[in-house]
Amino acid sequence: MKRIIRNIFLRNWGLKLFSLLLALVLWLTLIPEEKIFSEKTLTVPLELHNIPAQMELVERPPSTVDVKIRAPQRTLNQFTSVAVHAALNLERASVEQTEYPLNKNMISLPSGGKVIDIYPSQINLRLERTKEVMLQVEPSITGELPQGFKLEKIEVIPNEVPIKGPESKVKETFKVRTSPIDLSSLTQSKEFEADLILPSPDLKLASQTKVKVRVVLSEEKDKKTEEQNNKKKKNKK
Repeated sequence: MKRIIRNIFLRNWGLKLFSLLLALVLWLTLIPEEKIFSEKTLTVPLELHNIPAQMELVERPPSTVDVKIRAPQRTLNQFTSVAVHAALNLERASVEQTEYPLNKNMISLPSGGKVIDIYPSQINLRLERTKEVMLQVEPSITGELPQGFKLEKIEVIPNEVPIKGPESKVKETFKVRTSPIDLSSLTQSKEFEADLILPSPDLKLASQTKVKVRVVLSEEKDKKTEEQNNKKKKNKK
């Protein structure tokens, strides 16, 4: 029995090897290139589309997902992280839902390719309702006035602005500050246009991004001169 099996494999082994190689060459030659498929895994950005109005994203999902793709070998190089996109449609999302499945229909890719798998197959994110409030604006003042001048008052116009953000992040005790106003070179009253600086990166301005800051100065009179003027007034009387 062993001799028979040995003869099957070893008798005319050169001819058999040549036949095998010839068959392989014919197979590679005759089969169309587009029918030879390969697979690759790409790390692609995860895009979030259609977040509902009056909702805010407070817990973000992973920024990328891994997508396994099958495509003809001759076109496999066309499938890159730039050409393939993963998009999650949040049009029907709610504040109660935190888990969102990912499926093959969410992946857009060049023609000829097929999505085999996505990892992770589910992501977590959290939405909150948007809250809008009016917050007081405080001017941010730097520097000291030149000698001989006195600060009478500072006005902010308007002194309140609307801001909005996730309801858990909005606190009515917050205050919005202006970009710095430098007093060190002022010798007369002046009105500035200042940017607004939010108290938290979770918030955003609902409308305007700038306010006017009016700085009102007066000249300080020399004490000796003032006393002399007062004496002159008394003598005239």
